[in-house]
Amino acid sequence: MDLNLETLKNEILGYLESSDFAIFRSHAGGLEGLPVITWDSERCPDYRAFLDTARKAGEKLILFASRELAEDELDEALEELMEAQFTRDERRELESRLAKAQKHVGATCSLELAFGHNSHLYVYEARPDWYEDFLDACEEISSVLPMDDPEGTGGDGLGGGFYSNN
Repeated sequence: MDLNLETLKNEILGYLESSDFAIFRSHAGGLEGLPVITWDSERCPDYRAFLDTARKAGEKLILFASRELAEDELDEALEELMEAQFTRDERRELESRLAKAQKHVGATCSLELAFGHNSHLYVYEARPDWYEDFLDACEEISSVLPMDDPEGTGGDGLGGGFYSNN
């Protein structure tokens, strides 16, 4: 679903500020690499149900993060597209997808709510469709870029040579 995350962000913050939750303002993406259990926001998009779960679990601290699409993210994707080997049609299709994201520069592209319970982080995340498409396009572009190999090791991380244990 193509959400207006700015409206949702303001609604969530208003809800949190009028509740008994303490708000910890985190950095978006700050949970990457951590073991998290994600809320099914596709089938249950209401953040209030997520926060009600935190309340029933006895949690009072909610991590809140949001981020906006930055111009430099788009510039980097366009630069990588120019370096990548695509057919003319593939390049046009990716340029079109990146152009759609261009009109959202400065717009909120990600919201995260989280709480910790019994050594687990439970996370509610919302992203609009246009941002998911932008991330998918970036991933497609990155997947065809040659791996940087500044040391000439062959890119396998093993020194580039064949080694026998015999």
